[in-house]
Amino acid sequence: MPAPRLHLTGVAKAFGATRALRSVSLEVASGEVHALIGENGAGKSTLMKILSGAHAPDAGTLALDGRPYAPASPHAARLLGVAMIYQELTLAPHLSAQENILLGAESARLGWIDSAESRSRARAALAQLGHEHLDLARPVAAFSIAERQIIEIARALLTPPRVLIMDEPTSSLTPPDVEKLFTVIARLRAQGVSIIYISHFLEECRRIADRYTVLKDGETAGSGAMRDATIDLLVNLMTGREVKDLYPRRARTPGAIVLSVRAAARVPRLRTASFSLRAGEILGVAGLIGAGRTDLVRTVFGLDALDAGEVLVVGSTAARTTPRNRWRAGVGFLSENRKEEGLMLGLPLADNLTFTKLRSFGRYGWVSRRRQHTAAERWIGALKVKCRDAAQPVAEMSGGNQQKIALARLLEHPARILLLDEPTRGIDVGSKAQIYCLIGDLATSGKAVLLVSSYLPELLGLCDTIAVMCRGELSAVRPCADWTEPELMRVATGSG
Repeated sequence: MPAPRLHLTGVAKAFGATRALRSVSLEVASGEVHALIGENGAGKSTLMKILSGAHAPDAGTLALDGRPYAPASPHAARLLGVAMIYQELTLAPHLSAQENILLGAESARLGWIDSAESRSRARAALAQLGHEHLDLARPVAAFSIAERQIIEIARALLTPPRVLIMDEPTSSLTPPDVEKLFTVIARLRAQGVSIIYISHFLEECRRIADRYTVLKDGETAGSGAMRDATIDLLVNLMTGREVKDLYPRRARTPGAIVLSVRAAARVPRLRTASFSLRAGEILGVAGLIGAGRTDLVRTVFGLDALDAGEVLVVGSTAARTTPRNRWRAGVGFLSENRKEEGLMLGLPLADNLTFTKLRSFGRYGWVSRRRQHTAAERWIGALKVKCRDAAQPVAEMSGGNQQKIALARLLEHPARILLLDEPTRGIDVGSKAQIYCLIGDLATSGKAVLLVSSYLPELLGLCDTIAVMCRGELSAVRPCADWTEPELMRVATGSG
């Protein structure tokens, strides 16, 4: 038998008193898609940072094509043929799409950058993903999160690697873009590229992976051929329990209108949107990348100004539409971009959870840390957040646990209207079930929820009503029972 392309034995890593990896072993063959599965905090991200050269292991051995593998940096790993697509994007927002794709790998002639050749290579990398018409001169900061993820993936494909690590590559992609990515994965597999695929979408893993490894509490909990694995088996290995009734369905009757949007428009993405949201209702918004879904929720919350139309929060007397006034009116917003907009990564968990209502935790301009931490500990327990304590900086937590803190802030405030943009992005299946149950309970208690999601089963499983964004226009709202996945995609793509 030939030696595996990548071989890890007994890999361990600790950060102070926290043991992120205890003992992980993994084998990936040439031309194999290997799914790496586990709950948030299981050690997946730490293991991938070791493979990509960002961290050095404390113990264990690594081998690439039969030779010892110990990259001193991500750049050294790339030179050895190991590339990584991070879930938390690593782009330079002030640089153009072309500059980000080619960063450190520009084409040159006689010591000067060859702009024409560089542009051609960047375009070819995007073409593999079906996005060859993306504006290469546009700054990355001007793109949506989903478009930035396309750019991140294109950068990794610029030079075909021997090992490609994909960390939640479809978390912000719509179904058509997911299909394009899977086509690219199949092409790379046929070329002999080894792919480590990390995803919380277990149905994706079962569809494209040849083998799997499950991590739990920093150790290898199980591995095997994916064809022999069931969803129940994978969930049991991940969590030690079964996850049933993923999408809770409770009988509820929507109440009075609490949010009314009429012909809202924001150049250039949001052309027109009209809808009403009732207390106790979950209204879902589907759509493709760039269709205007995020623009809609940002204008409703007051982050972006309307160019036309109106947004009325029933019961609000504020003369101006600003995020501060929206908070005061009981509207909470969960951004799809938790890293740059949703959290203050350098501050403690307790500060992130309470900063929209600091006046409630002290007086005379002083904040009571004890009261802050008491509130934070309550939500840490309620949402099963994995952390040291309420004083831990949010930057040290896994992406899924960061998302829980961002959501907990809305509940602590408390908001009566929740604008949730991709609320389960990067969250494992066990945590998803918990978040879904929480959203259902909030609606049952009378909260109004506007839910933007690229994951159609999530919308069909949770929502009472669904609308679709297509080229900046919001379709008429229909009861969830009137929609199917094919019909949602037909409307989203403007096919009828």
